[in-house]
Amino acid sequence: MVAKLEAHDVTLDYVQPRSGGRLRALDGVSLALEDGEFVSIVGPSGCGKTTFLSVVDGLVPATAGRILVDGVAVTRPGPDRAVVFQDASLLPWRTVLNNVLYGLECIGVPRREARERAQHFVALVGLAGFAHNYPHELSGGMQQRVNLARALVMDPKILLMDEPFASLDAQTREAMQEELLRIWKAAGKTVLFVTHQIDEAIFLSDRVIVFSARPGRVKASIAVDIERPRALRLKREARFHALEDRIWTLIHDDATTAPSTPTAD
Repeated sequence: MVAKLEAHDVTLDYVQPRSGGRLRALDGVSLALEDGEFVSIVGPSGCGKTTFLSVVDGLVPATAGRILVDGVAVTRPGPDRAVVFQDASLLPWRTVLNNVLYGLECIGVPRREARERAQHFVALVGLAGFAHNYPHELSGGMQQRVNLARALVMDPKILLMDEPFASLDAQTREAMQEELLRIWKAAGKTVLFVTHQIDEAIFLSDRVIVFSARPGRVKASIAVDIERPRALRLKREARFHALEDRIWTLIHDDATTAPSTPTAD
């Protein structure tokens, strides 16, 4: 059976403009995600987590290695992958519904079909009562719900999420984690999620991939063998803390020995 997403020996070098030297950001990253799997990447600051997500999306070409989606090589951004960034970046002159509609308009989906799809995903993320509000009328968490609906409405095979809750306060962030699990289950998407928060990665994921310090390599792949559905009280349990300590130790060992050179995250 072909994995939904595969990375084979992905290496990425940056040329430094002033010196002409090369900075290796990723070094032989290999991993695979099954259909419908939720996988998070964690690692020391500057280890290349966000850079790897950009390679998966096709925004940045790898120096060596390849990315496959359903067995087909990725050469550029495409509709089979959608990215949810930390900044919602909504169009301020468009309502919630019209922000979600925007991508469908760009690819020429008939207006009636587009509107029905957009309304469905606005409701799925819990914003049915705010469809005609503008971004400035929404909280940060609500704006990120719109951002998520805007990605899901395009029906991607894989959802790439880059620290989507980093700008939220602690309480809103935890509420959004629960909401994301609900939405993920309903939408049935494969998710690759980048975060600095170990507890967030464990709570959300089927597996947590630990990157080494730069150049980023896969240091460990840790299964989260905790039943679903999950509630936030799980974070207070001993089995959760045991996983958290294991991952923290892997990251801390690299973070304390990594050289202090420019980062690529």
